[in-house]
Amino acid sequence: MSKDVIELIGVVEESYPNTTFRVRITSLEAKGHELLCHLAGRMRVNKVRILPGDNVKIEMTPYDLKKGRIVYRFRSDDPAGRAPASAPIHPSSPPSTLAA
Repeated sequence: MSKDVIELIGVVEESYPNTTFRVRITSLEAKGHELLCHLAGRMRVNKVRILPGDNVKIEMTPYDLKKGRIVYRFRSDDPAGRAPASAPIHPSSPPSTLAA
Protein backbone atom coordinates (compact mmCIF):
# COMPACT_ATOMS: atom_id res chain seq x y z
CA MET A 1 0.00 0.00 0.00
CA SER A 2 1.55 3.28 -1.06
CA LYS A 3 1.26 6.29 1.19
CA ASP A 4 0.44 9.38 -0.88
CA VAL A 5 0.98 12.18 1.63
CA ILE A 6 2.54 15.61 1.49
CA GLU A 7 4.75 16.46 4.48
CA LEU A 8 5.01 20.12 5.48
CA ILE A 9 6.24 22.14 8.44
CA GLY A 10 4.10 24.81 10.06
CA VAL A 11 3.34 26.87 13.15
CA VAL A 12 0.21 26.36 15.26
CA GLU A 13 -1.82 29.56 15.16
CA GLU A 14 -4.96 28.62 17.09
CA SER A 15 -6.30 25.74 19.16
CA TYR A 16 -9.87 24.41 18.83
CA PRO A 17 -11.80 21.69 20.73
CA ASN A 18 -11.24 17.97 20.06
CA THR A 19 -7.49 18.32 19.36
CA THR A 20 -8.04 20.42 16.24
CA PHE A 21 -5.68 23.25 15.33
CA ARG A 22 -5.32 26.05 12.78
CA VAL A 23 -1.79 25.77 11.33
CA ARG A 24 0.09 28.23 9.09
CA ILE A 25 2.58 26.52 6.75
CA THR A 26 6.19 27.75 6.84
CA SER A 27 7.62 25.27 4.30
CA LEU A 28 8.64 26.73 0.96
CA GLU A 29 6.21 24.46 -0.94
CA ALA A 30 3.10 26.22 0.43
CA LYS A 31 4.34 29.15 2.50
CA GLY A 32 1.53 31.12 4.15
CA HIS A 33 -1.17 28.52 3.43
CA GLU A 34 -3.47 27.76 6.39
CA LEU A 35 -4.83 24.32 7.26
CA LEU A 36 -7.24 22.84 9.76
CA CYS A 37 -5.33 19.95 11.36
CA HIS A 38 -6.18 17.24 13.84
CA LEU A 39 -3.74 15.42 16.10
CA ALA A 40 -2.51 12.00 14.98
CA GLY A 41 -3.64 9.05 17.07
CA ARG A 42 -0.14 8.08 18.14
CA MET A 43 0.35 11.61 19.53
CA ARG A 44 -2.95 11.36 21.42
CA VAL A 45 -1.89 8.04 22.96
CA ASN A 46 1.44 9.52 24.10
CA LYS A 47 -0.34 12.66 25.40
CA VAL A 48 1.74 15.14 23.40
CA ARG A 49 0.61 18.67 24.22
CA ILE A 50 0.36 21.20 21.39
CA LEU A 51 0.13 24.93 22.10
CA PRO A 52 -0.15 27.96 19.81
CA GLY A 53 3.32 28.90 18.59
CA ASP A 54 4.64 25.33 18.41
CA ASN A 55 6.46 24.16 15.26
CA VAL A 56 4.88 20.97 13.93
CA LYS A 57 5.23 18.52 11.03
CA ILE A 58 2.02 17.98 9.09
CA GLU A 59 0.90 15.25 6.72
CA MET A 60 -1.81 16.09 4.23
CA THR A 61 -3.39 14.20 1.39
CA PRO A 62 -3.37 15.64 -2.14
CA TYR A 63 -7.16 15.13 -2.28
CA ASP A 64 -8.07 17.75 0.35
CA LEU A 65 -5.67 20.68 0.60
CA LYS A 66 -7.49 22.38 3.49
CA LYS A 67 -7.09 19.61 6.10
CA GLY A 68 -4.10 17.85 7.60
CA ARG A 69 -2.79 15.66 10.42
CA ILE A 70 -0.14 16.76 12.94
CA VAL A 71 2.37 13.92 13.25
CA TYR A 72 5.31 15.53 15.10
CA ARG A 73 5.95 18.48 17.42
CA PHE A 74 9.43 19.93 17.20
CA ARG A 75 11.25 20.63 20.44
CA SER A 76 11.14 24.23 21.61
CA ASP A 77 14.96 24.44 21.84
CA ASP A 78 15.28 23.31 18.20
CA PRO A 79 15.46 26.36 15.90
CA ALA A 80 12.53 26.73 13.47
CA GLY A 81 11.43 23.23 12.68
CA ARG A 82 14.48 21.22 11.78
CA ALA A 83 14.07 17.47 11.83
CA PRO A 84 15.85 15.68 14.68
CA ALA A 85 19.46 15.03 13.72
CA SER A 86 21.01 11.59 13.81
CA ALA A 87 24.34 10.84 15.47
CA PRO A 88 27.19 12.83 13.91
CA ILE A 89 29.51 10.94 11.57
CA HIS A 90 33.21 11.66 11.96
CA PRO A 91 35.13 11.17 8.69
CA SER A 92 38.43 10.57 10.53
CA SER A 93 37.16 7.49 12.39
CA PRO A 94 37.49 4.17 10.52
CA PRO A 95 34.33 2.17 9.77
CA SER A 96 33.57 -0.57 12.26
CA THR A 97 33.95 -4.15 11.07
CA LEU A 98 32.50 -7.34 12.47
CA ALA A 99 34.93 -10.06 13.50
CA ALA A 100 33.93 -13.46 12.22
